Amino acid sequence: MGLAARKCEPCREAVSPMSREVAEELLRETPGWELEESATKLRRTIRFRNFSQAMEFARKVGDLAEGEGHHPDISVGWGYCTVVFQTHKIHGLHGNDFIMAAKVNTLIP
Repeated sequence: MGLAARKCEPCREAVSPMSREVAEELLRETPGWELEESATKLRRTIRFRNFSQAMEFARKVGDLAEGEGHHPDISVGWGYCTVVFQTHKIHGLHGNDFIMAAKVNTLIP
């Protein structure tokens, strides 16, 4: 089953952040995303023709995140929307971050 078809699972504080090696493996399944800050964050910037399209996309990402219970940091400006995932509870990356990245990819026009 692909990442986009999976559901996020509750993350407990006892869970450790994934290693860079595991994150790099999962990155292959989430085209367009980049690891940042010593592989503790996952980031993608999507370009649009105007501010309205970027805002519409950000709203779709927000709705998706609310439904999954896993929320990114979203930045919007004229012609772009940047989405950053990190599991704040563990201060690093978790499988949920890559599941959400794959789901966000399905929203890109």
